[in-house]
Amino acid sequence: MTMTIDFYYDLASPNAYLANRVLVPIAQRHAATINYIPILLGGVFKATNNQAPWITFAAVKEKMAYGQIEMQRFIDKHALSQFTFNPHFPLNTLLLARGAIAAQDEGQLAAYIRAGEVLVWEAGLKMDDPLVFEQGFNSHGLDGAALLARTQSPDVKTRLIDNTENAVQRGVFGIPTFFVGDQIFFGKDTLRDIEDLLIG
Repeated sequence: MTMTIDFYYDLASPNAYLANRVLVPIAQRHAATINYIPILLGGVFKATNNQAPWITFAAVKEKMAYGQIEMQRFIDKHALSQFTFNPHFPLNTLLLARGAIAAQDEGQLAAYIRAGEVLVWEAGLKMDDPLVFEQGFNSHGLDGAALLARTQSPDVKTRLIDNTENAVQRGVFGIPTFFVGDQIFFGKDTLRDIEDLLIG
């Protein structure tokens, strides 16, 4: 039986990029399906009284330094050398999250995410700029103008809100969060546990 991995996703998270680069081959190895669910991370934080680690632990220098060490270990382990920390971080990803909903309507969500990851976390572009958004997705074979126009659609806006609220109701408090059936997994370091579950 094909297993499905629900991946609550926002391009705001560098760890979502790193996790996805490892999750895709895991899913391929075990004939699993990744179900990307676009949400707005800022909305999740607000609803759950959570904060980004770089805010929560800003005064804990040792923890912040260790976070960088841990991230680099993951990058080195999985040979993710194309990753570049976006110079415009933290990004306002409302436009990108709405774009993901629009791309999903066209059956292009996986391609949109792949392109968005390159644009945000490899090219380091300021993707909350509408012109950069349009040109960036055009350069990856998507219709940037059409996606940009759809981000202003009331139904796209409503569905992003609904996705985010449903994520919180399911127990999501940050990204990357995954579900396999009813089991929740948070953080890129849980990918090995997901693979163990897929192996059975």
